[in-house]
Amino acid sequence: MVCLGNICRSPLAHGIFEHLSKDLSITVDSAGTANYHTGNAPDPRSIKTAAAKGINIANQKARQFIAADFDAFDYIFVMDQENLNNVLKLAETELGRNKVRLLLGSDEVEDPYYGGDHGFEIVFDKIEKACKNIIESWNQ
Repeated sequence: MVCLGNICRSPLAHGIFEHLSKDLSITVDSAGTANYHTGNAPDPRSIKTAAAKGINIANQKARQFIAADFDAFDYIFVMDQENLNNVLKLAETELGRNKVRLLLGSDEVEDPYYGGDHGFEIVFDKIEKACKNIIESWNQ
């Protein structure tokens, strides 16, 4: 799960997907395309929004997306077109490029950072729906 700073959207996506897939044998992680917040916990509003839904993301630490992530993961879900472009620039192979996709398919998960708590709730709901759809498609 990849967003810009790895403190708002991708930690939520990481926590939601991990929660929904707890019965599957998969590894979920998150990263940011920028290194602004490396080592920091998620935004308090992301933590609060996830906690209200029974998901603890408080122990996550922000990190920057690196080229080795293409080898470490089968799927790389990004939150918006800018994230998509930045991640694709790091892909050295067609196989790597084919792993990258927008989490919402053709739509973007807007960055709630500069808004209020309500934006985080909207983002949570969009991410949760997308994660459920992905897992459901894997189970077919």
